[in-house]
Formats: sequence, structure tokens, C-alpha cells
Amino acid sequence: MLRSALGLCQRTAAAVRRRCAHPAGRDRGATPVELAIVFPAILLLTFASVQVGAWFLARAVALNAAQVAVSSTRTLNGVSPAAGEAQASSFIADTGGWLVGWNIQVDQGPEQVTATVTGTVVSVIPGVNWSVSQTAQGPVERFTEEGP
Repeated sequence: MLRSALGLCQRTAAAVRRRCAHPAGRDRGATPVELAIVFPAILLLTFASVQVGAWFLARAVALNAAQVAVSSTRTLNGVSPAAGEAQASSFIADTGGWLVGWNIQVDQGPEQVTATVTGTVVSVIPGVNWSVSQTAQGPVERFTEEGP
């Protein structure tokens, strides 16, 4: 009888040591709960970084479209500002839709051409509507008198 009681005490002490040595056993199910709490924040950060990338792409598209409008309007045998707007609009349409609801304005003066492209960045996160406006300008090609 003493032997069985001693064996029971030893087994109980061993079980307690095992339980104290491995505290992870007491945290069963904690990882899914932590993931459920942290996952929405990770998802929001992912979509926010994609939205920022879309903003940078839309800015690049707007600037390149303005440069296309200026380049086509400022040459010596250049076309009208309306044709520059059409070429810029065609450029934006071919770039993949990063810039939506765009507006192009080309102003041609006697010495300078200015093109401004405005629009809205495509929205990855619902309710986020960022505007983009880029301007390019260049001199009008013309004949000048040769100096002495």
C-alpha cells in the first residue's frame, strides 16, 4: 500500500512538472484568437499600401499625359490644343485605368504651351477618393531672328 501511494505521488509530481515545464499547453486555442484580432489590421495595411501605389501610378500617368499634350502642341508644325488633348486622352486610356474621370486642359500662348491633367485615383479601399493634378509646360517652337 505504501508503495502504491508513493508511486501515485511520484506520478502526480511528474505530471505537475510536465505541466509547469510546458506552459504552452495552457494556451490552447490562443493562436486563432490572436490571428482573428490581428488579421483585419494586416488586411487594412495591405490594401492601404496598394492604394498608395495606385496614387503614385496615377500621378505618373497624369504627368506623362500632360507631357504628351505639350509635345504634340508645341512643335513648329504642331496641331491645335484640342488635338493635344485628344492625344493625351488616348494615352490615359491606354495606361490601364489608374486615373479615372480625367480632365485635360491645354493652353497655347505665343511662347509657351501648358497642359494640366486632373483626375481621380482608382479606389482600392471603398470611400477613398484621392485627386491628382499634374502640369507640364514647354516653349513653342518658332523661328527667331539670328543675332549678330
